[in-house]
Amino acid sequence: MKIPLTKYGWPQVVVWPATVLAVMTVLPVASRAFSPPWAIVLAEVVLGVVLVWILSFFRDPRRCYPSDSSVLLAPADGRVTSIELLQEDNFIGGSALRIGIFLSIFDTHINRAPCKVRVEKVTYKRGKYRNAMDPDSSRVNESNDLGLVRTDEPRDRLIVRQISGAIARRIVCRVSQGQELAGGEEFGMIKFGSRTELYLTARENAKCLVRIGDKVKAGLTPLVRYE
Repeated sequence: MKIPLTKYGWPQVVVWPATVLAVMTVLPVASRAFSPPWAIVLAEVVLGVVLVWILSFFRDPRRCYPSDSSVLLAPADGRVTSIELLQEDNFIGGSALRIGIFLSIFDTHINRAPCKVRVEKVTYKRGKYRNAMDPDSSRVNESNDLGLVRTDEPRDRLIVRQISGAIARRIVCRVSQGQELAGGEEFGMIKFGSRTELYLTARENAKCLVRIGDKVKAGLTPLVRYE
């Protein structure tokens, strides 16, 4: 049976829980002489909550992805914080629709492909660690861009941008140029609170299906439909 924890979490998914368990084991013995029982129990409860949170952060839930080739799926779990038209000349080469998703420390942090795509370009950029809820973090924070091309019609260019936040300090991306991904397929994660953005060519028949404030699930929630 598959353990529902992401492979992208190693080694933290082993080291951190093991460290917390070790502290929980040693704490009652080491503090018995100078701490009241209620304080020890409280500390154990807090450590238990931390342990559960660490394991839940690296969870990898099983998901059945929609097979509809006319939609672009959310590349991350979280809340939609921005929807805007802008000029994207580096890869898309023109007017683009950008949909930004903020991932809190309680969301699943695995990133997934929005549809069937071929990876054309992977670009990592060093940067700052501003609050990922700020749309401007897309410009100044550490980020990793996946330049993608749809393998179904329309064969538009897309970008999925992984962005570090004020807490996140590690972007994981396990794809390379020329690789093909299925819709909803995992390709990496951002460790702790962060931001993921989807860019697509702005066209009249590409209808945005979400609004600011909506909660979305990676590989499940349609963000855009080609009509």
